[in-house]
Amino acid sequence: MMVSASNLYSRDLASLLAALPKSKPNEIDLIAAAYQRAECAHSGQKRKSGEPYFTHCVAVASILAEMKMDAETIAAGLLHDVVEDTDLTIADLHREFGTTIAKLVDGVTKLKNLPLKNVSPKSDARRSSAVNREMEYIRKMLLTMGDDVRVVLVKLADRLHNMRTLGYMPREKQRTVSVETRDIFAPLANRLGIWQMKWELEDLSFRYLNPEAYRAIAKALDERRDERETYVRQIKERLIKELRVASINQVTITTRPKHIYSIYSKMTRKDLPLEQIYDIRGMRVLVDSLPECYLALGIVHNLWRPIPGEFDDYIANPKDNFYRSLHTAVHDDAGKTVEVQIRTWEMHEDAEYGIAAHWRYKEGENGHDQAFEQRLAYLRRLMEFGPEVNDASQFVDTVKSEVFQDRVYSVTPNGDIIDLPVGATPIDFAYHIHTDIGNRCRGAKVNGRLVPLNTKLKMGDQVEILTAKRGGPSMDWLNPDLDYAVTSRARSKIRQWLRKQNRDKHIATGRDALDRELKRLGVQEKMSYDSVARLVGFDKLDDFLAAIGAGDVTGPQITNRVLEEERRKTAESQTDADLLKPRSKRAGSNSTKGVSIMGAGGLLVNLAGCCAPMPADDIIGYITRGRGVTVHRSDCPNINALRETERLIEVSWGASEDEQHYLVPVEVIAYDREGLLREITTIIADQRVNIASVDVTTSQHYARLKLQLEIANNQQLTRILTKLDMLHDVLEARRRYSN
Repeated sequence: MMVSASNLYSRDLASLLAALPKSKPNEIDLIAAAYQRAECAHSGQKRKSGEPYFTHCVAVASILAEMKMDAETIAAGLLHDVVEDTDLTIADLHREFGTTIAKLVDGVTKLKNLPLKNVSPKSDARRSSAVNREMEYIRKMLLTMGDDVRVVLVKLADRLHNMRTLGYMPREKQRTVSVETRDIFAPLANRLGIWQMKWELEDLSFRYLNPEAYRAIAKALDERRDERETYVRQIKERLIKELRVASINQVTITTRPKHIYSIYSKMTRKDLPLEQIYDIRGMRVLVDSLPECYLALGIVHNLWRPIPGEFDDYIANPKDNFYRSLHTAVHDDAGKTVEVQIRTWEMHEDAEYGIAAHWRYKEGENGHDQAFEQRLAYLRRLMEFGPEVNDASQFVDTVKSEVFQDRVYSVTPNGDIIDLPVGATPIDFAYHIHTDIGNRCRGAKVNGRLVPLNTKLKMGDQVEILTAKRGGPSMDWLNPDLDYAVTSRARSKIRQWLRKQNRDKHIATGRDALDRELKRLGVQEKMSYDSVARLVGFDKLDDFLAAIGAGDVTGPQITNRVLEEERRKTAESQTDADLLKPRSKRAGSNSTKGVSIMGAGGLLVNLAGCCAPMPADDIIGYITRGRGVTVHRSDCPNINALRETERLIEVSWGASEDEQHYLVPVEVIAYDREGLLREITTIIADQRVNIASVDVTTSQHYARLKLQLEIANNQQLTRILTKLDMLHDVLEARRRYSN
């Protein structure tokens, strides 16, 4: 039986149907049936806010309707939680709503209930199961896009509504979800071209991650709204008058929405006050045709003085997510800065809704338009490397670096343009051209000059790769601290080459690398190769050494495990008298910063010396007699041995950006030469590390430097040691354990 919008009993359902373009009777019936089925299935369920759970399903479907999605996607939005939270099964949905909707709901459900069977044992050794589950979740979501991108659109709509109602969740949950939204979901919406959703996800996550800055910017914008609107109205009237003189009569000029996170990012990146951020005075000019875009641009530049370096033609050179528009910034007659975007209505719809804009009803047509197919092909290319990466965390790191970062365009000597992520090097460039060129790469010229292979390429650089007749890549190219290869393609091809080499050669190479790493950490006399192998999760030493030689186990992984073991041994050697003894902190630091105490404030907080907790560790507090709260790791042996458990209190790492620092003795042995100390201190300063003390002695052309560094974490220490070890004339850089 057909259901008409006028006869519907629900205003929510009526609004969903009203949003459908050219609604057909069968589409109306489909959405109405999905609405009624989901409402019945979720009956009696409540959200954290106390509202009926079904309101979330309606909100998700409404977001999809605003994006002009098809009836099947909207129905899937209504039903997206029924399999997870009710007694309905995929088979039920398949029987009642057909194959497509059942697959969409199944795809969204699987994103929330991922098994850990694909997580490697080595990955488990490095990360907790909770983190691995999250990494697998994101991996699955991204790989799902190749089958039906609508699964991800439903998930994005689900995340958007959850962010809109995040205020009802606990503070720690708010931060966790907001970081995930900022780092994964907002960039994903950006890559799909859904700018409207991208901006809102960024603003909502920023609201919870930095509430003080969010409120300050929002307040400043609100206070100047009347003044800004009056100013923009005057500019708008003048521009419309000039456009009509040029026979551009069908034109719409709107003020651009003020996105708080975007404003904050520009203030931070450019070190500018709020008044100087262009977006505060921004206009968007919408015209009917492509020629009118450029004509309007000429009129804008004729009216006001353009700012050098602030013009971008994304129509002639679209962004990699197919965004098209003209961007310019001008100084008006009063010297104020105005940012102007010029585009056609079609470009505007494409920018607002991205890939969703091309999922349309087509009377008598099959398939989708060419722009949609181009976007889908683009997404599939991004996911090509997915099946090659078995480690979920490595997969997500790769996606974040390749898919979610900005791009840099370099050219070959023949003028071919090579598209790489920002931070790419000549090695990435070489592997992008051809695997064999990458394997045989021995040097590079950038703009005609020889440069190191870890040089970061800039926009427009001309790159020439110098190759040998034979040979292969170096293991050092996989060391993340040396920044030789950053793209997934390059790193994957390097690993493939290394794996093909003789196992005996891998073992020998791995033994040399392990020996260097242990010497660098100053533990070669304290730890055997076998014990280190067991720490990293290998029962047999040869397998461990072969994995190092093949590039499957890296120096930073070994360093983290070794330092964790050293910290554990230190904790076990502590006496009972040392249980609550706080360790020293960096001068001038506030011990209460960076740690939140549940249900209490203003207490003195110290970090325990027995287990040395660091940010990201699970922690717990112990109320001392007269010295406030001492923070321990949750797995600290001393805490587990306590009898007075009533003095334990829940604590967590707070929102502060301040880090605890630890004095670490480091020794560098090198050939003595002019400028050596300057180069060493420059490397350390570049890592934002303070040198607490330095002692230099020289003898027979050798120099020995003993430094005390204030280190924030294990990764920072191994990065510094690696870079020092690569410095010219340095023979050895290692951690010291005694004076």
